[in-house]
Amino acid sequence: MDRVNEIAKSKAIVIFTKSSDCMSHSIKTLFHDLGASPAVYEIDRDPRGRDLEMTLQRLGCKPTVPAVFIGGKFVGSVKDVLAAHLTGSLKDMLIEAKAIWF
Repeated sequence: MDRVNEIAKSKAIVIFTKSSDCMSHSIKTLFHDLGASPAVYEIDRDPRGRDLEMTLQRLGCKPTVPAVFIGGKFVGSVKDVLAAHLTGSLKDMLIEAKAIWF
């Protein structure tokens, strides 16, 4: 858990992904379209990626990727991010984390 928290707090937006996951690609594209530059951490390219995946599962990520953290706080997976985007709260979170400016 400590490693996930450390990575999550390293940038305003951190997305844990797998390199071949299409939903991970879609979430990365959403953030870029909103003007943000997320840090992307591909767990399938990390030698300890399986441990990270287990930690993300314990946080409630099902499926485990993409897992999004904004301002060091766990936002959730695809459905959580899209729900926040549809209500407008995603943009507010990004502004609060200083990931975008308006």
